[in-house]
Amino acid sequence: MKTVLILFVVFAARVLAAQGVWQPSPGHAQIRIWPGTAPDAQPVAKPEMQDTKAAVVAGRPMVAIGYVSQPTMTVYAPKANNAGAAVVVFPGGGYWVLAIDLEGTEVCDWLTSRGITCVLLKYRVPGSQQSPRSGPYPRSPMALEDAQRTIGLVRFHAAEWHIDPHRIGVLGFSAGGHLVAATSVHFNRRIYARVDAADDVSCRPDFAVALYPGHLFTKANTLGLNADIASRVSAQTPPTFLLQNENDDVDSIWDAMSYEAALIKAHVPVEFHSYAEGGHAFGLRRTRYQATAWPQLVEAWLRTLGVIAR
Repeated sequence: MKTVLILFVVFAARVLAAQGVWQPSPGHAQIRIWPGTAPDAQPVAKPEMQDTKAAVVAGRPMVAIGYVSQPTMTVYAPKANNAGAAVVVFPGGGYWVLAIDLEGTEVCDWLTSRGITCVLLKYRVPGSQQSPRSGPYPRSPMALEDAQRTIGLVRFHAAEWHIDPHRIGVLGFSAGGHLVAATSVHFNRRIYARVDAADDVSCRPDFAVALYPGHLFTKANTLGLNADIASRVSAQTPPTFLLQNENDDVDSIWDAMSYEAALIKAHVPVEFHSYAEGGHAFGLRRTRYQATAWPQLVEAWLRTLGVIAR
């Protein structure tokens, strides 16, 4: 899976035949999450762009987007059998690009087929590893601000969107998996100044799914968790599902293990699946590795939580 990461790097460093701002499929509209200028807005080197050939995963190309300065959410409602639950999805990409289809729209297709409303967050990323504002909170506040705001907006609009406000979760991959952990512990207060009534409702996820998360451990071969997350894990942290492969050469198995250990210590229900092989950045695309069957595991876990019907 090193190829995927290398191609992310290439994408962030080149202009190539960029195809403009990403747009969701017909019938879906991007909604700006901030009514005015986003907090801590930072300049980006280029306009938002997408690369439809960023990498090939499971025999199919994926789409990566970068230089995102205007965060949006796209709501995908189930066409039938609405379960009343919602999931906010955070694509991965190292906090500098977003794997918008592999770890975004394809996830929404799966969730809506199970009666779950999917809210895809296009959070701010600078498009360059060298950006001083690239990276996880607290090094950069932008992604966490966008995530907190979006969870609050979903809960604020729950009745309108036919969602149970007590069944709103988060799901993310790689850097997006770190964002899952960050939203799971940073919910007692917004890290930005209040904007409107949507910021008066809770931004705590009711459940959390982190797939091959990164930016969590402090040292390999230990269960040391980074201080920002470790200092805030508590009994109020939402029930969590974790998955990571031991041969993941981008985000270490110690990322998930260190977070799992902290959750257990805080008496937070956690389900952790690890596999010897499977690599990194596979999204929902099935390969010969067992790890790529994770959607069935998550569905079973959501049933045990009562998020979806048994």
